[in-house]
Amino acid sequence: MSVDKETVAKIASLARIKMTDEELERMAPELNGILNWVEQLGEVDTSDIEPMTAVIPNALRLRADEVNADPKTGGDRRDDILANAPAAEHGFFGVPKVIE
Repeated sequence: MSVDKETVAKIASLARIKMTDEELERMAPELNGILNWVEQLGEVDTSDIEPMTAVIPNALRLRADEVNADPKTGGDRRDDILANAPAAEHGFFGVPKVIE
């Protein structure tokens, strides 16, 4: 794929970025270089590579899921909180059904 000055102008217009003709001329080869690099990445065989979320191994630090029973600082106050709800159903906030 090749990007010319008119394509850069269209992208800049869509992004609401004001660019001079000189900037448009300078940006076209830069975008072409980026697109060529992305095409090169598409040629790499990754069929035997397992998907990962980060390049270094990470482990989430988890804490115990405990309810704070102190009524002043939280926890075990569901009935008090739901008393303020416009509609409570089965111990939860009731919300209107949304269908698109």
